[in-house]
Amino acid sequence: MSLQSPVSETGSGHRNDAVDGSSGEAPVYRPVVDLDSGAVLAVDADIRAADGPASWPGDPAAAAGRLSRLVRSATARESLLPLILPMPAQAVAAAPDALETFEDTLRRCGRRPRDVTVLLGADLPRVAREPLVRGIARLRDLGFRCALGTAAVPPDLLLETNPFLLRIDPGIVAGLPGDQRMAALVDGLARIGHGNGVFPMAAGVTSEAQVGRLREAGVRLAQGPLFADEGWLPGERVASIPAAPLEAAQERHDSGPPVTEFLRPPVGMSPDATAEEVLDAFSADTALNSVVLIDHRDRPVALIDRARFLLAVTGPYGHALHAKRPAKRLADTPRTVPRTCRAMAALRAAGSERERVYDDLIAVNEFGQCTGIVHVGDLIQSLAADTA
Repeated sequence: MSLQSPVSETGSGHRNDAVDGSSGEAPVYRPVVDLDSGAVLAVDADIRAADGPASWPGDPAAAAGRLSRLVRSATARESLLPLILPMPAQAVAAAPDALETFEDTLRRCGRRPRDVTVLLGADLPRVAREPLVRGIARLRDLGFRCALGTAAVPPDLLLETNPFLLRIDPGIVAGLPGDQRMAALVDGLARIGHGNGVFPMAAGVTSEAQVGRLREAGVRLAQGPLFADEGWLPGERVASIPAAPLEAAQERHDSGPPVTEFLRPPVGMSPDATAEEVLDAFSADTALNSVVLIDHRDRPVALIDRARFLLAVTGPYGHALHAKRPAKRLADTPRTVPRTCRAMAALRAAGSERERVYDDLIAVNEFGQCTGIVHVGDLIQSLAADTA
């Protein structure tokens, strides 16, 4: 039985926007939009005081209390999409009890840490480096993702902490597309992010011209007044944006049903799983084609094909050689396809390496995270039936 949030409901069926009864504070929700598809990928939740933006209290315990109220309110309103929730960097660095309270509150509200990205904000430059890095590592140990949310992030801190998201400040975005200095800064942040597996997210987007320039820089995530006003609530529509340009050749050749029709749940393990653990998975399910090794961000890092793996492990001395060692030694680079692509495009990806033509494909979402596996045989069967 799931625990109910203490946020009250009005007679009209809408929840009251007060945060756990705290006077003068209400949550503000902002949709995080994919600039390619226009889809809402996450909800950015924050607290706003009655007379303007609320500042976090300096006392870590008081900050933890405010954060708990925000968690209860945000999870009561949004139960499906990932959440981005703010947290003072000082609390992460100096108040480990606040992190435990945060996790406990979240689980009581029926949400998992892996669905929440913790956004460290404006006090980040004032926090000592060493305890901050330790605190971010602790967040990851608890299962949370981390985002750095200020314009003053030192590049070396970005590389050292390797966050899930990097929030590009509204003041920077406001200069697009005309201010060449700001445009160069966005290009640089996007390149640093892409080179280290960090997703840049533009905040405060107000115009379609900004969207176009962000796309050019390789920024796919954004939030701001262009998509929804401050009265927006999770589940409501967002404003449409111009479609991202498609390559004509790709549009002509992509046919068949979407790969989402063929998705099967993956059997995932951590990258440090042993060959013995993988062997147990294959032994327990004789119909299992593959095991996917998935990192702490749910991104596939390797695929273990059943036939090749068993050939190596069950051969002469194979168990002795491999059982206690990392299974990744016997894995291949994962072949991924966007979950939005169609069967013909996925089949082309499958045929790019002759010796692996029947290996399972891994469907990924907009964040590069594994959402399922696709059997190539299912694609061939479907396309053959369509042409019969």
